Amino acid sequence: MLKELFDLVKGNATDTVINNPDVPNEYNNEVVAEATNTVASGMRNIVAGGGIQSLLSLFRGGGGNKKSLLSNPIVSMMMGHFAGKLMNKFNMNNNQANSLSGNLIPNVLSSLINKTNDPNDSRFSLENLLGSITGNKSNTGGGGLQDVLRQFNGGGTNTGGGLMDIVKSLAGGAQQQQKKNGNLLDLIRGFTN
Repeated sequence: MLKELFDLVKGNATDTVINNPDVPNEYNNEVVAEATNTVASGMRNIVAGGGIQSLLSLFRGGGGNKKSLLSNPIVSMMMGHFAGKLMNKFNMNNNQANSLSGNLIPNVLSSLINKTNDPNDSRFSLENLLGSITGNKSNTGGGGLQDVLRQFNGGGTNTGGGLMDIVKSLAGGAQQQQKKNGNLLDLIRGFTN
């Protein structure tokens, strides 16, 4: 799923990164990799901290419009993190970094939300996305992620060990992935070749 996310970021990066005179051409792939890492690590950190409901609400309803995304605290956190990376690693000034981040991250998330909510796009699903950041802990006993989604949406039955057990399993899986993979950036950099 990380490769698909990288490709999605790269597809959204034409104007904001590749055709941007503030980004030297030799840094294009590195900036795209860093943006991919920001989105993937940001989601993994939210799940690891037990914030699965916040992440699910971001994806619920397929509402990937930029204006609503800009007011979401998850998106703001990702934009701030990415802008900081642009300033520290690529020597961009504050305005350049915030402009690039404020365009690329919401556009990527909007595309990701729309694709995960599109039943005709089998490459992207919320279950696959969560599986990739939790070490497939989204396939927990009982109803797994589908049970979580139903319960957060106010319906469904508790077929597993309880909603909190499922959330703990997802968080634990994300924490294990943090320890196992550490920085996803090295893995993502492999997609640039």
